[in-house]
This record gives sequence, structure tokens and C-alpha cells, in this order.
Amino acid sequence: MVFDIKPHEREIFMHIEQASARLGYSTFVVGGYVRDRLLGRPSKDMDIVCVGSGIRLAESIAARLRPIPRITVYRRFGTAMLKHKDMEIEFVGARKESYRHDSRKPTIEEGSLEDDQNRRDFTINALAVSLNAHNFGEIIDPFGGLHHLEEKLIKTPLEPGKTFSDDPLRMMRAIRFSTQLGFRIEDVTLRAISKYKNRINIVSKERISTELQKILATDRPSIGFKLLFNSGLLEIIFPEMHALQGVEVKNGRAHKDNFYHTLEVLDNLCKKTKNIWLRWSAVLHDIAKPPTKRFDPEHGWTFHGHEALGAAMVPRIFRRLRLPMDTKMKYVQKLVRLHLRPISLTQENITDSAIRRLLFEAGEDIDDLMLLCEADITSKNPKKVKRYLKNYELVREKLTEVEEKDRLRNWQPPISGELIMQTFGLAPSREVGIIKIAIREAILEGDIENSYEAAHAFMLEKGKAMGLKAVNNIG
Repeated sequence: MVFDIKPHEREIFMHIEQASARLGYSTFVVGGYVRDRLLGRPSKDMDIVCVGSGIRLAESIAARLRPIPRITVYRRFGTAMLKHKDMEIEFVGARKESYRHDSRKPTIEEGSLEDDQNRRDFTINALAVSLNAHNFGEIIDPFGGLHHLEEKLIKTPLEPGKTFSDDPLRMMRAIRFSTQLGFRIEDVTLRAISKYKNRINIVSKERISTELQKILATDRPSIGFKLLFNSGLLEIIFPEMHALQGVEVKNGRAHKDNFYHTLEVLDNLCKKTKNIWLRWSAVLHDIAKPPTKRFDPEHGWTFHGHEALGAAMVPRIFRRLRLPMDTKMKYVQKLVRLHLRPISLTQENITDSAIRRLLFEAGEDIDDLMLLCEADITSKNPKKVKRYLKNYELVREKLTEVEEKDRLRNWQPPISGELIMQTFGLAPSREVGIIKIAIREAILEGDIENSYEAAHAFMLEKGKAMGLKAVNNIG
């Protein structure tokens, strides 16, 4: 079978063919680029394998291109990378690998194309296309990868136990490709993931998190998380999420399975947003339900305080998974902490003060919070769903109304601690904090307007009531 080479590929492939001929190399495009082109998926990464020096080939190619691209060389691995137009192209010499039991870092030797294809993770990633004059464009498929593409099947080229034991990250990659492509993992391969799951412990947290992020970025991440759960990997890499699974029955009363509920919320949210950190908030919104679960004979199962404890768990989970500990973590933490607030507003007469507090605490993330809350509706009762959505629509209307009136999104009280200290001649102290909080609460409760003048007058009254005298009445 001959690979259909598109016009935009022909230029770079011809340069590679000519440079390889001058160097005496046999050269091939291998792996994900071939797979994605055959599937009609976009790909901006291209792997070029030559029987020779990948670095020398990259240098020769770069000299032919205009403008001449910068080459990034990784001598330790014998690879080089350059960017051409919108493509990132990596060059490597064909190699064979051998592994120690306690490491996924292989010992590398020079090898043939066959050796290089043998070391690939899955048959659909072992496809190669010749860039050599005598058979230019011919697809080389030693493991039936073309047939597996048609069957939508993930299968290892060698015995799966060896593939996964050598590099256990491939177990995560199998699940990620299954989720991304909508492919089924072949039964023997899937059983091997369960058998060798404990080998994942030699893989760095960073590499595991990268695969989790890619699963989360798919249209239906629940597919991947169910495979992680069923294979036993989830319990090892993400025990808090694994602990969500299960239903306990007491006195004839059961709670819902919070693992499968979480996956429903996640898939619901993925229909509305590609924001990966909002998706993480869906994964973690109920993460503290197992440790807060209690049975009340009158009310049944309760999870009181799971939003507060969940928010406290977020930094620990992010740190262990090597996720960023910056504003992204704080964003997820905030949404987990606030995810019950909008629904509590639908169960009472919505007051302006409650709306003000929500706007103040959520700030610019209020719209994302509302998306999370709407995704959290997983009832199978259409009437309930309709009622919940209607209630949220009322909350949204009230949010808009109060925001337009009081301008509280990302709001800071109009009186600063510095001004309080200057006015009353105070050093940093408890009294300053008391006055500042009193001003904020008065505005949020609607007792005074959200303006400098009203807040300044309130400050003077509050200070007087506390026995303080204005020594510098700025205003």
C-alpha cells in the first residue's frame, strides 16, 4: 500500500529523500504522524527515523530549508528537532532498546527499521512510510497496524507483558489512545495492564500527569477514567478518586455512587468547555465525600463539609501529581469550595446579600462556577433536571442584576487598611482588621452603598463606637 502524500508534505519529504541519499541512509516517517494522517486527524509532530545519525540528517535538512531553521540537539539520546512551517520534526537514528527491571530508561543501541518498529508501543504507532527513492511512499506494516486502524483496536506489537513491563507508561498511553481515538483495547492487552499495573510505580509523577491531562482534554474523559479504574491503575495513581466508587446501604437507604456521578459531571462539562482546569474542578468537586460520609437515621447519608475539606485536599493532590501550584491550583480550589453555593441559593428566597457574597468570593470565575453547577445535575428524572436548570437560570438573572447595580465582581472594599491606619493614627493591629471587615460586611449585606463616601462615613462611625478618635480625617 502506498501512502497518499499531500502537496504540503512533498517539499519536506523530498528534502529528506535527497539528503538521506547523499548520506547513504535509509529513512522513514514513523509513528503518530502516519497514524493520524491515515485517520484523517490533524498532526503537527513528525518523527523521522533513519538508519544512521539522526543529528547529521537533521543538520543536512536544515541547510536546505529557507529560512534555515534552528536545530535543537539532544546528543545523549541521539536525536535532533527542528521546526518547519507549522510542523515540529524530530530526527532519530533507528535503534533497539533493552530495559532494567527498576527503570523505564532503556539502554540504546543502533539498530534497523525492524528493531525500531519492534520497540514501538502499539501496532498503530509502528507504521512506517518509506522516504527512499526505490519505494518512496510505501507503507511498511509488520504488525497489522493498518488492519487494527480499520478495526479501531489498540494492541501491542510484541507480547504485551514485555511491552508494559519494559515501559509501564505505555499502560497509561493505551488508555489515553483508547479515549482519544474511540478505539477498543484488545483483550489480551487490557488484561496485561491489570497484571502489570504495579509497574506504574517506577514512572515519574510528571509523566503520569501528562497522560491524565491528555485524557482530561478528550471529548469523553469518562472512558479513560473507567479504564483506569477497571484496570486497577487508578487506585495506584489517584487513590482519592478511586475511593469515590461504591454504594453503601444502611437501613434500606443508599447514597449514589460518587465515582460514576463525578464522571457524568465531567462529561457534561466537557460538552461546554475545553478549559482543562475547569475540568479538573469537576474531577475534584466531590473528592472529599468519602471522608465526610455519615449516616443519619432521620436524614440518611450526609456529606456535610465535603466542599471545604475538598478545597483543603486540592493542594495536596496537585502537589503529588506534579500539577502547577500557582493560580491554576487556586482556581480549582475556589470552584471546589464554592460548588454548593449556587444550589443553596435555589433552595431559599434569593437575597441580594447572598448574591453579593457569591459575586465577591467567585470574582471573575463566577461564570465557570455556574457551568460546573449546571454540569452537576445528573438526575435521570427529566422534571427534576428542568426544575434545577430553571432555578439556576433565576440565579444567573439575579447575579446579572446585582452585578450591574453593585459592581462586585473582583471587588475590593473602597477603604483600605492603610487609610484606616492614617485616619485613626493606628499601627497594624486587630482594630484595623475589625473596621475593614465591618465595612466589607456592611456593603455585602446592603447596609451601605458600595461607594467610597458611604464606606468612609461608616468607617468614622465604627471607629467612634470602638473608642477611636480620627486624627487625620482624610476624605
